[in-house]
Amino acid sequence: MTLPKPPSTYTEFVKRYPELAQAWDLIGEGGKKGPLDADTIRLVKLGIAIGAMREGAVHSSVRKAIAQGIDVDALEQVVALAAGTLGLPSTVAAWTWVHDELPKGD
Repeated sequence: MTLPKPPSTYTEFVKRYPELAQAWDLIGEGGKKGPLDADTIRLVKLGIAIGAMREGAVHSSVRKAIAQGIDVDALEQVVALAAGTLGLPSTVAAWTWVHDELPKGD
């Protein structure tokens, strides 16, 4: 799987602070240790980003999920699952963040 190109702001930041980028990569790798497959990990991370109301993290997670071949229906279900916890206004906001990153027409 080829990861999507990160936003230029991210690239500029990690050029300036490479040690932080290395630490971030290690944190990400450490979280992957366990029985969950790659698609489940990506959907869980999307759910966490939605629950934390982190728009940029939702965008990033959706870009990576699409590159990974995860179906749009699965992404939308993750958003729908948030409704009972977040309430409708926050869930609709997350829906828009997910759809910001989908190929046009989806």
